[in-house]
Amino acid sequence: MKFIYTLLTLGVLLGCQQPQSTQGQASFINPLFAGDYPDPSMLRDGNDYYIVHSSFEYYPGLTIWHSTDMVNWKPIANALHQYVGSVWAPDLVKHNSKYFIYFPVSNTNYVVWADKMEGPWSDPIDLKVGNIDPGHVADEQGNCYLYFSNGGYVPLSPDGLSVTGELRHAYDGWPIPRDWQIECFCMEGPKLMKRGDYYYLTVAQGGTAGPATGHMVISARSKSPLGPWENSPHNPIIRTKDASERWCSVGHGTVLDDAAGNWWMVLHGYENGHYNMGRQTLMLPVEWTADGWYKIPASASLEKTVAASLSASTAEPFSLNDAFTGASLSPHWKFFGEYNPARFEMCGSGITIKGQGGSVADCSPLLCMPVNHSYTAQVELQIADNAMGGLVLFYNQQAASGILADSQNILTNIRGWQFVTQANQIDRHVWLRIKKTGQVVDMYYSTDGQKWEKTENSLEVSGFHHNVLGGFMGMRIGLAAIGDGDVTFRDFRYWGE
Repeated sequence: MKFIYTLLTLGVLLGCQQPQSTQGQASFINPLFAGDYPDPSMLRDGNDYYIVHSSFEYYPGLTIWHSTDMVNWKPIANALHQYVGSVWAPDLVKHNSKYFIYFPVSNTNYVVWADKMEGPWSDPIDLKVGNIDPGHVADEQGNCYLYFSNGGYVPLSPDGLSVTGELRHAYDGWPIPRDWQIECFCMEGPKLMKRGDYYYLTVAQGGTAGPATGHMVISARSKSPLGPWENSPHNPIIRTKDASERWCSVGHGTVLDDAAGNWWMVLHGYENGHYNMGRQTLMLPVEWTADGWYKIPASASLEKTVAASLSASTAEPFSLNDAFTGASLSPHWKFFGEYNPARFEMCGSGITIKGQGGSVADCSPLLCMPVNHSYTAQVELQIADNAMGGLVLFYNQQAASGILADSQNILTNIRGWQFVTQANQIDRHVWLRIKKTGQVVDMYYSTDGQKWEKTENSLEVSGFHHNVLGGFMGMRIGLAAIGDGDVTFRDFRYWGE
């Protein structure tokens, strides 16, 4: 792997090469965020940069990352603690000195707001308007609107917390040549900004997965935020042209400037051969033509080192390693499909999670996102009563596998097929390890944290991704607490290989 950035977001870098410095400037090789960080929405606020992504069924959701150089990132807060469903493409904006995140769930759209990025964030407010992928824009008089994936918009109240009018149509998208291999027309992800006399609308088309060549970034402009919109002569701004390219299905762009006046696009894409990492966040420079259109420079490439225009941050890199010694759970950990603070306790030297369900599929594991193609993860477990604990790889309830332990036995779970693999080996205390090499996973256990025994069974996980399973997610590392009793997890370790 050749990522270069610094510990880039929570895991976006562990085990990767560190971001480089060019004459004091931060630089990186895509991905900007390694792992499942789709639908990026980035905001510059003075000299600070913030980014959020789709958080789907992972709660707490809408993790906010902060950077001062656009390359080195650290999670600072979760904006969504109340379970409302699967959270899709958000839009992070600042208006009238307040911060807002608009996001779709099921058949409606929500907003949360805060006075500062670190929170506290409000409870989610149902805007009671359908469609997906809300995109916020304000005109020169301060009137605000939300665009949606169907090319329509609605007006917002002055406080941005309710819809005040009917949906009106404004944009039809860019006509995709019929001989291109795409998944669907599927216009989505509208992002809007103003530069000079024009408002610019950036959308995705072609389908977010499916054929590698399907997804793309499309641009249009207008002198009014309500249209009419003129399509860019440079469309598509970027797309995967050949299925052999490293980055597939690239799209869903946000365009913004940095504090030095340079322009950038953040977007996402699947990595060829590593679809189970999900859609990873990418970034490229943007240039403006003399007649006021933006495009990707001919010299820019998702394969090349990118030199950011800002001084490199000296912040300490973020690590996936976690001893669970803090008073609260680090923002990068997520429960799947629910969030119940009463279910877990930070106990000073670990995290104790109440068991639930009868299997990995229905236990709502605690998850984090790996950032390497090949890696090792391990954790120490203490198992109480009739509980079972595990270290697993989890895509969704239908696709999860890993190594488990009950009070005495070591068990294997392969896509729901669960069985004892080593009987009467432990006494409620065990270390578990998974080692992923390419797309094959070996599993180990230890009774002292020093000497490791490999189990008989190995896993093949290349199919843990959307084009096989649906869901638009990525494969994560999970801590599973199952059954009747508590499981205490200590000293989680992760390293890339």
